[in-house]
Order: sequence, then structure tokens, then C-alpha cells
Amino acid sequence: MTIESVRRQFENEGLNLEVIEMDTSTATVELAANALGVEPARIAKTMALRQKDRDILIVAKGDVRIDNRKYKEYFHEKAKFINAEDLDDATGHPVGGVCPFGLVKPIDIYLDESLKVFDYVFPAGGGPNTCVRIDVKYLAEVTKGKWIDVCKE
Repeated sequence: MTIESVRRQFENEGLNLEVIEMDTSTATVELAANALGVEPARIAKTMALRQKDRDILIVAKGDVRIDNRKYKEYFHEKAKFINAEDLDDATGHPVGGVCPFGLVKPIDIYLDESLKVFDYVFPAGGGPNTCVRIDVKYLAEVTKGKWIDVCKE
């Protein structure tokens, strides 16, 4: 279902993207990097966070973490990840498949500056064994994501 919602978005918007389905799990950065034969940093992890009045997604380089100080400085509240039980309702995607595509409802998407070191990255594609190869500039265009700096190595 969620892989289909990603494919449907790509088709409906005429995006030159495809969901790559793997024979093995890509549910974590390490598993995805191994399956694709790329360095973990090139996996664009999508983090779902719950704020006081909304949910957001932050897409970042695979080997970085949220910097709590930077996050609080930017959003004026503490970072709080959406728990696994609420992910499907918030995004339409399961753990390991959360991505900025084919979302169940509109959600603000932020792209961490860490991604800019790459020409292309691999975010998930809606399922725990999927990914999408996408140019970083195209990712910003497709997601209408806002560039921010809230992560650290």
C-alpha cells in the first residue's frame, strides 16, 4: 500500500523517479547501505518528529543525528520523535519505509544541510525493502522541502 502511494505520487506528478525494491531489508541506514553498496552517509534517512501543533519530517544524511541544541534553537521546542505505533497514521509509511513521498496527509518537510555534500542520495520508498535514487536538488524540488541545519556528525 505505501509503496503504491509513492509510485502513485511519482506517476500523478510526472516525476522521473522509480521505487527500487530490494530482495533484502533496507529498513535501517546500515542495511540500506549494504543492500545498495554505498556508504551509509548517502542513505537519506527520513525522521518523523511530533511538535506541539504539527508533525514534520526531516531528511538528513544517513550518518548524522539531530543536534538537540540546533533543533530547539530553530523550532523553539525539544525534538520528539513520533513513536512507531503512530508512524502509519502520521505518514502512511511503516518503520523502515518512512520517506518524504506518497504521504497520507500534507506534512512539512525539512532537508538538513548535511545532504548537500552529495549529488544524489537514497531515501526510502515507502516500504522496509525499498529506496529511491534521487538527485539532491531534485529532492528539494519534489518535496518542496525547506533547507535547515539541525543535525550533527
